[in-house]
Amino acid sequence: MTKNLLISEIARLVGGIVSGSGEKIITGLNKIEDAGEGELTFLGGAAYQKYFPATKATAILVKRDFEKSRSDLIYIEVDDPGKAFLVILTHYFTPEITLQGIDPSAYIHPTAFIGPNVSIGKNVVIEEGCVIGKGTKIFHNTVILRNTVIGDDCLIFQNVSLREDSVLGNRVILHPGVVIGSDGFGFTPDQNGVYQKIPQIGIVIIEDDVEIGANTTIDRAALGHTIIKRGTKIDNLVQIAHNVSVGEDTVMSAQVGIAGSSKIGRHCVLAGQVGITGHIEIGDNVIIGAQSGVPKSLPEAGTYFGYPAKPLNVALRTEGHIRNLEKYASRIKKLEDKIVQLEKLLEKPQA
Repeated sequence: MTKNLLISEIARLVGGIVSGSGEKIITGLNKIEDAGEGELTFLGGAAYQKYFPATKATAILVKRDFEKSRSDLIYIEVDDPGKAFLVILTHYFTPEITLQGIDPSAYIHPTAFIGPNVSIGKNVVIEEGCVIGKGTKIFHNTVILRNTVIGDDCLIFQNVSLREDSVLGNRVILHPGVVIGSDGFGFTPDQNGVYQKIPQIGIVIIEDDVEIGANTTIDRAALGHTIIKRGTKIDNLVQIAHNVSVGEDTVMSAQVGIAGSSKIGRHCVLAGQVGITGHIEIGDNVIIGAQSGVPKSLPEAGTYFGYPAKPLNVALRTEGHIRNLEKYASRIKKLEDKIVQLEKLLEKPQA
């Protein structure tokens, strides 16, 4: 996506000060290591300083009072280059969603209610009793089963599956392959050890402004509801089991798995491949590091890591000891040998 933007216009948007020509044109944005002629980049943390001498960008966002050692660059000084870059990206470069109208190949049950300005793509199925709010866009091959309610201005990409009775709030985004309301993993063995299915008769509720990544699955409740609360953002390939509750403004990275009936608090961060067992509670403002396993509740705010997940400072000390086990074993062996020598000395008869 290309634009023709004056540097002076960009600087006004982010409250920046220009060093160099404000009349130059910017056509795109790029990372500092990949930026070329006509592109704007930014200098983030110290790890990216190494790319500054060689960047081919036309203009760069930097912190105020940055040492401008290159005269061929145009500088835009701001308080926070990363945040300013995000403002520019959002304002000028947000992708346009072009789906318009209702494709004739879509099947819409006569009892379904379709609000104004809804767009529906090819081969979409919307069953009886469904409600689709105004301005929502539903892409190709999506299937929405009976009595599902979808709010206003939602964006549902291709090949999404919404099982019966699911409820979505406003401005929800579902990326390709998301499955909402599949059966929870509920089975019980009979007297012969043969597993019998437990009917899953609850629903899934997705509140306003939730975004769910590609191929993520959220199971319907056995009874009651599975709920993802307002503002939560979920990455690709996440599994959320039946009767789980996730609090407001929580984020989860790829391959997180949450077992049934667990409760996750508000403003939590679950890094990649975190596994959470069932029937436990994670408090508000909890951060759990990548690949951690959580077998018991973590009610207190803080950062946790490892298996079992423990406070970060404890986890790091433990990890340090684990890395030194070979050294410890060698020292212990030497101490044992010395003890044996001392015992032999003590056993000798005194003169």
